[in-house]
Amino acid sequence: MTLLPEKSSASAFSHGSASLDRSSPEPAYSQLARLLREKIAGGELRAGERVPSVPELSAAFGVASMTVRQAIEQLAQEGAVVRERGRGTFVRSPDLASATFGLDDLRRQLTDEDLQVRILGARSVRATPRVAGKLSVKDGVRVISIKRLLLRAGAPIFYHSEYLIWDPRRPLVEAELGVTSLQGLFSGVGQSGIKNGELALHASALTKGEADYLSEEAGTLAWVVEHLFYDFDSRPVSWGRFICRADQLTFHAAIGISEDGRSRNQGRG
Repeated sequence: MTLLPEKSSASAFSHGSASLDRSSPEPAYSQLARLLREKIAGGELRAGERVPSVPELSAAFGVASMTVRQAIEQLAQEGAVVRERGRGTFVRSPDLASATFGLDDLRRQLTDEDLQVRILGARSVRATPRVAGKLSVKDGVRVISIKRLLLRAGAPIFYHSEYLIWDPRRPLVEAELGVTSLQGLFSGVGQSGIKNGELALHASALTKGEADYLSEEAGTLAWVVEHLFYDFDSRPVSWGRFICRADQLTFHAAIGISEDGRSRNQGRG
């Protein structure tokens, strides 16, 4: 991290500092951490500047050294400040590498009440090497293949291809055919035996078959959202891919500290 020339920020707290509310149920260290966040967001403490020392903050706010250390620890865990041994605590510069992108746009589209699911096919097939590798099964064993088209107002939005572990003791029911695993997790319906999962996003170009389903031209730029879900025994149970035209999804991320003093470490779609 590149630091600005070191200077003391104690003066920012020597006059007109907001005080802590002793009658509030919010712990004093939490109040202090919040006030420091607000000063970072407001530019009183800027990236690379040294945060006042523990004795300085203790004197400015009339709290014990332990309270100050707890507040600094909270800010450090949030990524708002970084501690340098022998030098002090500094406001951390916004870290682009730590930005996370949310799936709110995808969630909104998959949980839209007007979204329709059309089953293109559901059958038992022999696992190809790729499918077998994703589901951790032997090549050629039977798995369930489901192809779906998700539409809004009759227009295709997503093409979805999914492969499920085949269990003859548990036949698929209509509710599972009409909802995708990821859609079910977003909306709280569908499969309930999923413990956790992995998502991967990458750009691609529509193949001839994908383009036909989406009423597009082959080679059109597209997003592919790949998902792999595990059961409570940590075994893969479902692998699939959502494919849509590139302009159907937008991803955003925020970094640094927002105007309300909160750490902006989550993305939105």
